[in-house]
Order: sequence, then structure tokens, then C-alpha cells
Amino acid sequence: MNENNQLPQVETPAEEALESAEALSEVLRIRREKLSALQAAGKDPFQETIFERTAYAQDIQEHFEDYEGKEVSLAGRIMAWRDMGKAGFFDLRDASGRIQLYIKIDVVGEEAFSALKFWDIGDIIGVSGEVFRTRRGEISVKVSLCRLLSKSLLPLPEKFHGLKDTELRYRQRYVDLIVNPQVKDTFLKRSKIISAIRAYLDGLGFVEVETPVLHTQAGGAAARPFITHHNALDLDMYMRIALELHLKRLIVGGFDKVYEIGRVFRNEGMSVKHNPEFTMLELYQAYTDYEGIMNLTEEMIRTVALQTLGTARVVYEGVEIDLESPFRRISMKEAVREMSGVDFEAVSSLEEARAIAKEHHIEFEERHGMGDILNLFFETYCEEKLIQPTFVTGHPVDISPLSKRFPEDPNYTQRFELFIFGREHANAFSELNDPIDQRARFEHQAALKAAGDDEACDVDEDFLNALSYGMPPTGGLGIGIDRLVMLLTGSSSIRDVLLFPTMKPREN
Repeated sequence: MNENNQLPQVETPAEEALESAEALSEVLRIRREKLSALQAAGKDPFQETIFERTAYAQDIQEHFEDYEGKEVSLAGRIMAWRDMGKAGFFDLRDASGRIQLYIKIDVVGEEAFSALKFWDIGDIIGVSGEVFRTRRGEISVKVSLCRLLSKSLLPLPEKFHGLKDTELRYRQRYVDLIVNPQVKDTFLKRSKIISAIRAYLDGLGFVEVETPVLHTQAGGAAARPFITHHNALDLDMYMRIALELHLKRLIVGGFDKVYEIGRVFRNEGMSVKHNPEFTMLELYQAYTDYEGIMNLTEEMIRTVALQTLGTARVVYEGVEIDLESPFRRISMKEAVREMSGVDFEAVSSLEEARAIAKEHHIEFEERHGMGDILNLFFETYCEEKLIQPTFVTGHPVDISPLSKRFPEDPNYTQRFELFIFGREHANAFSELNDPIDQRARFEHQAALKAAGDDEACDVDEDFLNALSYGMPPTGGLGIGIDRLVMLLTGSSSIRDVLLFPTMKPREN
């Protein structure tokens, strides 16, 4: 009890939120007043245009001996400010990193120094001055000229708490990049990874191409598409779910090696591994098969890791992933036998497969064939156990409508998927080039779609027409770029490697 025998007052969350909003409102008012004062004095920062830079913060930090005593010009954002009366220390962050500025009244002049009262943390400035090292050893720039280039009307998140709200970080990636420099590093690595992939494929003689994003039919993968409408043609169209069918048309047309890196769109769930739009690499090479593509895939991933990280051994969520050693290769049936104890070599009928599935509590649908049930066993018992890089081969034809069959066992196909850390990273085939077999598989898919399977595809008559002109033996590959970037940057969520992930709009 206090002196008046009353309980102490404790603020409720609502009251704290109100106080926070009122404080923010006051900050906004002050910043607007500073802007108005600048504009009234004819010094509107938003009218500033070019500022010539001669150096970047990181280069000065790393090569101080080359810059010491020299005049430089820098531009960037104020991230911290220590006022010392007639002098001030500022932390400036530019595109490369951070450096300290020392602004002193008797160097910049009284008029320029007095203008600092209109500056705030978050403002963008340009400065010129001499590079030196302070008595405490801090590499700095003694400013002789300073200009306010843009005003920040909203305050940055509080220094010690930062932008910790994960959802807000994704919604306001621009603020996330400002206050969390390590986030930018992830996207710089992403750019390097994609550049390394291009360099590797270009070095093998592949040609990069671009194919349509809007399709009249959804095909090339088992996925639910986004549907849009073309007004001029009065036609429903699909955002592409894969790059495959147009790229294979190019193989028919005489290209031997083609690839595309582009966005695809799948109208499905969202998770740490899935975003409705994501980036795919697909490549096709004539006169090779899935084993040739398997070798290419392994060597490409290893090379990209070495070039972008300097090592082919990466740590992901506390586990060392070995991209250096040869990747394991195992058939789907072998994996299921090894990890579930069920040998599908000994399963002779669909009824037997269904009975075994029920014994193992594997849920299946009436439309599922024996190959589908094998795949359900694989997904249940095997996927999450495939931590080190593993090529899984021999997929059932039921789940591989675009893949060439094994002549000696036509119920299975010349296909592989690459699993790393329990996740699919690549999918590849010896491409089906028999137009008669392809028509039969398309028609089977169309029947599944009519029966309610939203992920099944239609019969693509134009693609069948292309195959009928003759497509050479071809190997094809699809790799999810985002998942590869997640692996090589140690990112646990796909949203951490997408600059602007899909978000549900906030309710007002």
C-alpha cells in the first residue's frame, strides 16, 4: 500500500499503446515542422538532385592506408548522432556499410552547423571531408561540407529494440533493410548465386531465353494455377506454373541447350517452404538423359557454392551439409524399403497396395494408383530423413506425366528428385518425346481433373503437335532458386530470401 492506502497504478497494454501513439504523433509533428522551416528558407531537401560520390564507407574502412588524409565525398543515411555542443559525431550508412562522421562548427562554418538542428536520424545526407583516425582509433571523415539530401518524416525503429516483429519486417522490407544490415547481405548473396548459375550454364553453351508468363493452358507441373482474364480476347488465362512446355518446344525447333530463370505462380498454401510466386530455373539439353542431367545438377550446385561461399560444406540449421562429396543415389522403391520396411517390388496389385497403406495408416484417395501409394509412403517415411544431398530416382509413371518410361519396367520413369535437408531441391527427367504416349498421359490427367483434381493438367494440343514433328532425346531439370538460396544463406524461411514475400493485407 502507498501512503494513501491505494494500490499502485499499473498501465494497461491499451494505455501503453496510446502513449506510444501520442509520442509518435509528436515526433511526426516535429519532423514536419523542421521540413516546413527548411522549405520556407528555400532549402527544401526534396528539391536536391545529384550528389557526386567519390568513395564508399566499406572501401574506406578496408583500405584506410590509401585514403588517409585524402578528401572524399560520401552519401547515405544518418543512423546515430552524438551531440557534443560545437561538434557532433554521426554514423553514416551507405550501400556498402557504415562510417563515422565528425562535424565541427569551426570547420563547416556556423551557418552550416546551425542547420544541423533541422536534421534527424534517418535523414539522407551528402558530405565531403578528410579521412582520418580519431584518438580512439575510429576511422572517420572530418566533414568540411554537408548537405541534407532527403528528409525522413518517419522515425526509424528504436535502436535497441529494432524491427523485431517478423511480419512487419516482411511487410516493410525497406525498413528491415535499413535497420538490419545482415538482411541485405542475404540478398546480395542471392544475386551472386543466380549470377554463378548463369555463368556455369553459359560456360556449357546453354542459351538463356524468355517464355510467356500468361498461358492458355496450365501445364508442366502438378499444381493449382492462378486464373486471370484477358479482356481484349475475352479469354481466361493462367499464370504459368512451370517453364517446361515452352522450353521443350524450343528443343523441337532446333535449340540444343536452353534455360530460363523466371517467376512461376502456384495457387497453393503458404509456409516456410512455399510462396505463391517463386523463382525457378529450368533447363533442357538435347541428346542426353536424366543421368547426364543428374551429373550436371550435382556439379552446378557444388560449383555455385564454392564460388559464392568459398566452400562446398554449408551449415544449415545447425547441421553441416556436404555438397563436396558425391551425392547419394537411391531409387524411390529402395528408399521406401530402407526407411519403412515395405518392399513394393513384392506388391503385385492395387488392392494389396491399398491394404498395406491402411496397415501403415497412409491415407489415400480412390483415384490413387499403386504408384501414387508408393509416393505417399515415400513422402511419409523418407523425405524428412534425406538430410545429406540425395538423388531419388525411378518415380512411378502415375506421378510423372512428362517423363520417359524405363523400357524394362514401364510403370516407372527416368526421373530424379534431389533432396537436401528433407526438402526437394530439384526435379528432372529424361523427357518424354513420344507424342502418342504423351497424349495418353495428358488424357489421363484431364480425366483426373474432371474428377476434381485441381492440380491435374489439360491436354495441350499445341505441345503434342510440336512433339509430332520430332523432339530429340532430351534431359530436363527444374530447380527452385529460392530453396537453393535458403540453403546457401542459412535462411530458415522462404520469406527471408524473397525481398517482398506475399502477405495478406492488414485489416484497417
